[in-house]
Amino acid sequence: MTSTVAILGASGVYGRHLTPRLVAAGYTVRALVRRPEAAGVARGCGAEVRIADIFDLDSLRQGLEGCDVCINLATALPGPSGRGDYDLNDQVRREGVPLLLQACREAGVGRLLQQSIAMVGAEGDRLTDEDTAHRPEGDDISARAINATLDMEAAVRAADLDWLILRGGLFYGPGTGFDDDWFARAAAGKLRLPGDGSDFVSLIHIADMAAATVEALRAWPSRQILIVADDRPARWRDVFGYITGLAGGESPLPGGRAGFPSFRVSNRRAREALGWNPVYPDYRAGLVR
Repeated sequence: MTSTVAILGASGVYGRHLTPRLVAAGYTVRALVRRPEAAGVARGCGAEVRIADIFDLDSLRQGLEGCDVCINLATALPGPSGRGDYDLNDQVRREGVPLLLQACREAGVGRLLQQSIAMVGAEGDRLTDEDTAHRPEGDDISARAINATLDMEAAVRAADLDWLILRGGLFYGPGTGFDDDWFARAAAGKLRLPGDGSDFVSLIHIADMAAATVEALRAWPSRQILIVADDRPARWRDVFGYITGLAGGESPLPGGRAGFPSFRVSNRRAREALGWNPVYPDYRAGLVR
């Protein structure tokens, strides 16, 4: 029997990479979006498109009716283009997700796959796994985003649904805007290291994130949190040094804004639980131009 999968936030970059992979894997896909005109990839793949808003219980319930599983990719984190809103993203996590959980129960959807972020386990240079999560102090942007994410995870874990949480590394690749921005700034001689460049970042190519999600649906390791990141976390000075080398520019200077905490995470559990291996094991493979 073919499963019907609802993707909330299907018009985002993650959803645009995931939808065609799910259709190719034989799933019936329903794209739940706020703006149907932004769902061109879903429509082109033959997915059903319905309007739903994470803050509107009725639209969520109607959009989920008849589905077997919901994948929640709804987020409002700003990217390099500046689109997005940190306050709205916190609201999506803290207020929208509980509404979605209620809608799943009322619509009879028994499974929820929730997107999360791997930086909740940030411990600087120390390699961490799914057992590590910290609530940072302070009111800076990254601390607020991490705390809202942990509140969201707690709500999902407390729900009477069969859940799975995928903590993704920092996305890059087609449509994310990050690598395009990095290369453009490198070519212009304006790429700056976050701080002194010694912080770690755990990246994940968006195609690998989507592929891991398909495998998660197939394997469904019930009620687990899994980190989806590449095999080799790297320091920002190495990532940006590689980019400037490819762009033919000078080595990046320090002093840029450190937008994320240093996070170095292991993908071992996801590899074992899902039978998944990233196509792009590190930034060198994924940033080829």
